[in-house]
Amino acid sequence: MASVTQEQVLEQLKTVTGPDFNSNIVELGLVSDIFIADNKVFFSITVPAARAQELEPLRAAAERVVKAMPGVNGAIVALTAEKKGGPTSDDAPPRPTPPARPAQRPAPAGAVPPPRVVAKSGAAAQGAPAQPAHGHSHGAPVKSGVPGVGAIIAVASGKGGVGKSTTAVNLALGLKANGHSVGILDADIYGPSMPRLLGLHGRPEVVSGRVLKPMEGYGLKVMSIGFLVDEETPMIWRGPMVMSALTQMLREVQWGDLDVLVVDMPPGTGDAQLTMAQQVPLAGAVIVSTPQDLALIDARKGLNMFKKVDVPLLGIVENMSYFIAPDTGTRYDIFGHGGARKEAERLGVPFLGEVPLVMEIRETSDAGTPIVVSNPDGPQAQAYREIAAQVWDQLAAAKGGRAAPAIVFD
Repeated sequence: MASVTQEQVLEQLKTVTGPDFNSNIVELGLVSDIFIADNKVFFSITVPAARAQELEPLRAAAERVVKAMPGVNGAIVALTAEKKGGPTSDDAPPRPTPPARPAQRPAPAGAVPPPRVVAKSGAAAQGAPAQPAHGHSHGAPVKSGVPGVGAIIAVASGKGGVGKSTTAVNLALGLKANGHSVGILDADIYGPSMPRLLGLHGRPEVVSGRVLKPMEGYGLKVMSIGFLVDEETPMIWRGPMVMSALTQMLREVQWGDLDVLVVDMPPGTGDAQLTMAQQVPLAGAVIVSTPQDLALIDARKGLNMFKKVDVPLLGIVENMSYFIAPDTGTRYDIFGHGGARKEAERLGVPFLGEVPLVMEIRETSDAGTPIVVSNPDGPQAQAYREIAAQVWDQLAAAKGGRAAPAIVFD
């Protein structure tokens, strides 16, 4: 069977009339990246958010004509739409809709199709916690919650290499150890860590339609793009595809009843991080940094991003805070010490604690047995549990109506 090409797909899509009823969807520039893997075709169509439901037949027609092509084993088409909010303040301008891009080279085998996205509006879904008003939120769109999930928190960093994912998984396990029902969403599309950190393998089950059953590890419900693609498969998706995948992993997963869903955010402050912060009803964010000035500069970027989208800061964790030599017991402040604590004091946000640079944390993480479960009575596990307890107290305070900590930016 001959392999289908992007050019052939585009020619076929020219037979689909666009929403203006005059031109086709290709000429209108609505067709985004085309990916072909194992003779399966994946692409998205950009439509106005307000017309997403109305234009579902357009998506179905595009999917149908591509499936009918010789050499095509299947096709999945996503509707992508940028949800526009009302007027915003000068320091939080609305993001423009990314322009449609020409066809790209085929995706590697094992690539995961993007989900179908329908813009949501209205009040938060039943079962989601009420989000307290705070900051300059005038004109902000209402964010749809995830049914059954009490609170969603982000674990973020301004840069990679500071131990954010290790902190996220041990924070989630610390919350679990403290008696709460917890899930964790690995939102890092390009560098998913949760399958390895939790020693999980295999693929999630499909419950019904497009709804997936999360994987489970050490009592956590877990979802990651790493379960859906091979570990060595590079992800070459761009904006709309990434956000479609994140939307599916968040909203098309049978999370059940959870007290907390921990989101391991990608490092940095790019499109994926900002869009997640804008569109997901985050109850708060935990910032992870190492003590040195360069890391703190990037951590401030993460803090500012959450400030601009009115997400409360639950606190800062100083990771790799110090090193105790196992042979002599001598303490070394390899990356400096106390920088994150001083930054938290300067900004008026909670300092959640210090996690030392310990070989055991690295070894247990690589082995898929995080320190909180492999050595629950050890000092490192206790540090994570204390951080988890402070995070829970912050969530309880916000839910009880007390104001979130004030954030002061010089």
